[in-house]
Amino acid sequence: MSSKFLNHVSVITGGSTGIGLAIAQGLLAEGARRVYITGRSRKNLYEALVLLGDAAVAIVSDVSDLADLEYLKTEIEKRGDRLDSIFANAGICEKHSFGATAEADYDRTFGINVKGVFYTVQTLLPLLTDGGSVVLTSSICSNNGMAELSVYNASKAAVRSFARTWTNDLRGRKIRVNALSPGFTRTPLMDNSLKLDHQQIDSLKEYVSQITPLGYMADPAEIASAGLFLASADARYITGIELTVDGGLSQI
Repeated sequence: MSSKFLNHVSVITGGSTGIGLAIAQGLLAEGARRVYITGRSRKNLYEALVLLGDAAVAIVSDVSDLADLEYLKTEIEKRGDRLDSIFANAGICEKHSFGATAEADYDRTFGINVKGVFYTVQTLLPLLTDGGSVVLTSSICSNNGMAELSVYNASKAAVRSFARTWTNDLRGRKIRVNALSPGFTRTPLMDNSLKLDHQQIDSLKEYVSQITPLGYMADPAEIASAGLFLASADARYITGIELTVDGGLSQI
């Protein structure tokens, strides 16, 4: 591996599993000095630390809780760190039938996927170096109308919008803000949020293999590599974009 992120310090929300964990692994493999990972499950965070090693700091934090975000900021400040990048990655995906969606379901999705992204970046912004990078995890669902996912789709469209507006808001500090939009990816979200069993996941994989030009469902590391690109100096002239990583699915 290269030293593309030598001495880099980053925060990855939702960093204990899936895409977030793969991003943390990639940063450390490329020389990062410290990565902060957050999540709501202490067990998942502990298991992630075993994989990541001593350069990782795990903090139990719910991105929809502003007190938790302030605690995260305090823990970073205690270590004297400044941030080179923020990966606002934490999110949930739940199916809801239009006409039978409870207010609590709506509030939970928007609380994590929209409020959580907004206040993660706003809270940590004073610690982000000028010229730093913000990568927001959106979804190809921000641009389509996938049935039974209207609340999720709208929440990810909001995330895409943040990347555009914050690019303007932060232009004076030369902070780049981009959205990363994965397609179908095999992460624990399928088990925990969508509540799919093994047979349903296998069926979904087969379906995805048929509709995706590259013929398979992505692994988290394949999405993470695109996120790492956006945070790196290789993307120094890229801001405000949505980078779609879906095996060509949304292009046909």
